[in-house]
Amino acid sequence: MIKATDIHKYYGDLHVLKGVNLHIKESEIVSIVGASGAGKTTLLQILGTLDTPNRTTSSFLEISGSDITRLSKKQLSKFRNETLGFIFQFHQLLPEFTALENICIPAFIKNTPKAVAEKRAKELLHFLQLSHRSNHKPSALSGGEQQRVAVARALINNPRVVFADEPSGNLDSEAAENLHKLFFKLRDEFGQTFVIVTHNQELANMADRKLVMVDGKIST
Repeated sequence: MIKATDIHKYYGDLHVLKGVNLHIKESEIVSIVGASGAGKTTLLQILGTLDTPNRTTSSFLEISGSDITRLSKKQLSKFRNETLGFIFQFHQLLPEFTALENICIPAFIKNTPKAVAEKRAKELLHFLQLSHRSNHKPSALSGGEQQRVAVARALINNPRVVFADEPSGNLDSEAAENLHKLFFKLRDEFGQTFVIVTHNQELANMADRKLVMVDGKIST
């Protein structure tokens, strides 16, 4: 599903990623852990096509059969919208819209008809036990509910891969545990691949595979 070879990233003179290599299989849940500054979030952003690596003669990034390095900006935006989903530590919901409307936004960007998008959003709300909150705005939702709405938004376009950056970092222990269990339920129900950056060792250890980053590389 994801193949990355010799991934480097510089910010000025700072060498953040120092030749990362990894292979993530379809429907696999992989956690990425490491100390602050090890390069975890930078790697996640590059794998999620939100940032670009510095090219070397041997660098390569393939996701779901597509060579990411060969896509134009327009092609990359389309690929990101249709193939990838994102969950962040802070839910990033738009405050002026309801839960249902927030979930539909990626589908509208994809030009999905409103009726089709709303039907899918309602199915996800039901799956996430949030049907009764569909017309509530983010300010009326608990932290755990906000994050589940963000999960639904990430899933609206049926992505092949879901990237999560500290998804439970802003939740209390009960809500965090529920979210962790949800990832595995989603994988079992829909077959998505999950790549999760986390400091939560419980979540990291639940994953099919745990990768440890040390000083810009994956420790072996």
